Amino acid sequence: MKIVVLDGAVENPGDLSWSGFEALGELRVYDDAITDESQILSRIGDAEAVLTNKTPLGASVIEKAPRLAYIGVLATGYNVVDIDAAKKRGVPVTNIPGYGTAAVAQFAIAMLLEICCRVGHHAQAVRDGRWSECGQWCFWDYPILELAGKTMGIIGFGSIGQATARIARSLGMEVLFNSGRPGPERDGCRYAELDELFARSDVISLHCPLFPATRGIISREAIAKMKDGVILLNTARGPLVDEQALADALNAGKVRAAGLDVVAEEPIRPDDPLLHAKNCFITPHIAWASRESRQRLMDMAVENLRAFQAGEPIHVVNG
Repeated sequence: MKIVVLDGAVENPGDLSWSGFEALGELRVYDDAITDESQILSRIGDAEAVLTNKTPLGASVIEKAPRLAYIGVLATGYNVVDIDAAKKRGVPVTNIPGYGTAAVAQFAIAMLLEICCRVGHHAQAVRDGRWSECGQWCFWDYPILELAGKTMGIIGFGSIGQATARIARSLGMEVLFNSGRPGPERDGCRYAELDELFARSDVISLHCPLFPATRGIISREAIAKMKDGVILLNTARGPLVDEQALADALNAGKVRAAGLDVVAEEPIRPDDPLLHAKNCFITPHIAWASRESRQRLMDMAVENLRAFQAGEPIHVVNG
């Protein structure tokens, strides 16, 4: 079997091995994602198994790839593939669920703690001599917030949302969650309709997939329903947030701070309004990228292809 990885550099910048795929067939790996259809088809060539992370596989590409028999997405989200076109051609599409649960939950809380404690800022202030110069035995110039007793609202309560909730609970926070439909209390976390979640939460953390119903879920109208001084975290998908509305709310002080690992267009545009918004912490889509997480992704991707070759495909999203 000929196997091609269309854009492997993010998943494996050199610290992992592709040997698992090499054991399954003739492997070719390209580094960076591309969008030009002719280039994508050139990379695919006569490969039967195609792995992609962000390189789009639309209906036209799927129809024109001569020997395409399998598509593996090197991520949990699979919106880069036209799964209906693949199904029509009889090509299974697989994804990688759950590989980054611990890493993303940890990162969401890390962003929250940075907002509340400003560790990086104060460490730099010490290096800049500001503590030495102030003449006091302690020094801070940002309010330090305590999370115990505050409420976190989690939108999207799959494995990552639940893992984030467990950490928040361990910090003494109350947790409300919304998963699109009412559900029973889980491990001390209570379901709330969105309006209640917006109104009661001191911190709102997004962990839902990007669907038409969730696109722009953090809108100007939603922000107006939130507490003054709310903190927003997004380690899910950038288009969940109306970026101009959030930038305006940050600059006005309605939203105290935002911790964002994702933005609407990636890499971020130089004119993205959030780049110049007050108290906005933006990281370059790295919540998932621990080595441990990427190794799990690699192992699961290999197992997905091995199962397909054995005639018993797993993690198929267009079955």
